Amino acid sequence: MASFEIIGGKQLQGEVIPQGAKNEALQIVSAVLLTGEEVILENIPDIRDVMKLIELLASMGVEVQKISEGTYKFKAAHVDLEYLMTEDFKKKGGALRGSIMIIGPLLARFGKAYIPEPGGDKIGRRPVDTHLRGFEALGATFEHLKEERFYKINATNLKGAYILLDEASVTGTANILMAASLTPGETTIYNAASEPYLQQLCKMINSMGGKISGIGSNKLIIQGVSQLGGCTHRMLPDMIEIGSFIGLAAATNSEITIKNCAIPELGIIPSVFRKMGIQLDFRGDDIHIPSQDSYKITQLIDGSILTIRDGIWPAFTPDLISVALVTATQAKGSVLIHQWMFESRLFFVDKLIEMGAQIILCDPHRAVVIGSNRETKLRGITMSSPDIRAGMSMLIAALAANGKSVIQNIEQIDRGYQNIEGRLQALGAQIKRID
Repeated sequence: MASFEIIGGKQLQGEVIPQGAKNEALQIVSAVLLTGEEVILENIPDIRDVMKLIELLASMGVEVQKISEGTYKFKAAHVDLEYLMTEDFKKKGGALRGSIMIIGPLLARFGKAYIPEPGGDKIGRRPVDTHLRGFEALGATFEHLKEERFYKINATNLKGAYILLDEASVTGTANILMAASLTPGETTIYNAASEPYLQQLCKMINSMGGKISGIGSNKLIIQGVSQLGGCTHRMLPDMIEIGSFIGLAAATNSEITIKNCAIPELGIIPSVFRKMGIQLDFRGDDIHIPSQDSYKITQLIDGSILTIRDGIWPAFTPDLISVALVTATQAKGSVLIHQWMFESRLFFVDKLIEMGAQIILCDPHRAVVIGSNRETKLRGITMSSPDIRAGMSMLIAALAANGKSVIQNIEQIDRGYQNIEGRLQALGAQIKRID
C-alpha cells in the first residue's frame, strides 16, 4: 500500500492540463461492446478504474491496442461469454464499480449478461435497482444469487418500452440507453440523467449509427437499430479534476492556469466557486486562478449563510462537494455544505478537524464550515483516504497545511486522478510517493 508524503504551506504556480473525464470514460469504454467493428477512443485518462475496465474487456476477448498516450483502439468482434462465468471475472468485476456498465451492451448484442455485485467507493448506499428495473421494462429477466453476490440477466426478446426512472441515475440511464440502442422499437427514458458525459455517450452512439434524440434533456427517445458500426470519439476534460484544481489554487493561495477546460460543459461549477469568493478569469477555453490572500464567501441576498448543495445535473455535482468543503476552510466567512446524495461522504471531515479546521458535522449529510481566512493555518497529520474525492480533498488540505502530512491508501486517489503527484510537482508542490 502506497502513501503520499507532503510538505505543505507552499504557494504553487504554473499551468495544468486536465485529464480525460473518468465518469465519461467508464461509459464510453463499455460502449465498445455494442459493435464488432473498430472503435477509437481519444483522451482516455490513465487512472486505475479506467485501466481496470480496459483490462476486463481484454480478458473478455476484446482486442485492445494502445495507439498513443490516451488513445486506444478496440474491436469487440469475438467476445467470450463463457469467461463471464469464471472466478477471474467475478474477482475483476467485483473490484470495480464501473463494471456494471457492460450489462447494457451485452444484453443488447448477445441477449444475456452476468455481473458480480460491483465494488467502488464506500460513500453510502449505491443500489443497482434502477439499472435492473430498466432492463426489466425492456423485457429482460434477472436472477440475484445473493450468496455468490452475482447477477444473471437474460434478454432474448427485448422490445422498446416507456421507462420512467425512479431516480435520474447517470450510470442507470447510460446502461439502459445502451441496451435500448439495439432493441427493436422505440424506447423512451423519462427522468433521464442529462450530464455532459451522458450527452457524450449519446453522441457517440449516434455516430455509430444509433438514433437517440432529446440529448441534454431528461427525456431520451431511442429508436432501436439492428446494428451499430465503428467510430472515433474524443472524451471531454474531467470537470471534477478542473474543480479540484480550482479549489487547490484557492486553498494554497496559488496562481494556476487550467488549460483546455471545455468551459461551456462545466455548468454551474465556476459560479459555485465564485460564490466562495474565488476569482476565475476565462481566457479562451482556459481558466486562470490568480493568487488571492483572501477570498470571501458570499451571503444570500437576505444576509443568511450560503448553502452549497449537490444535486442532479445541472445542479452542483456531488463529486465536488468534498473539494468545496476543504476549500471553504481557508476562506473568510461560513458556509453550509449539504451532501444529500451519499450518507457517508462527509465522514472524512474528522481529519480536517484534527488538522485545525473549524467544521461542525451536523449529521451524515450536512456540515457547517467556518472559514479561518488563513489566520489559523492547518497543521500536517497522518490520514488515510476513504474514497477518491475525499482523498483529493485531503491532498488539498495537506498542501495548504504547515508541516508534513502523510496520506495513506492513495490507491483511492489513483482511481480518479492521473499521475497527480507528477503534475503537482510541476506546479512546485513538495510531494512524493512512498511505497
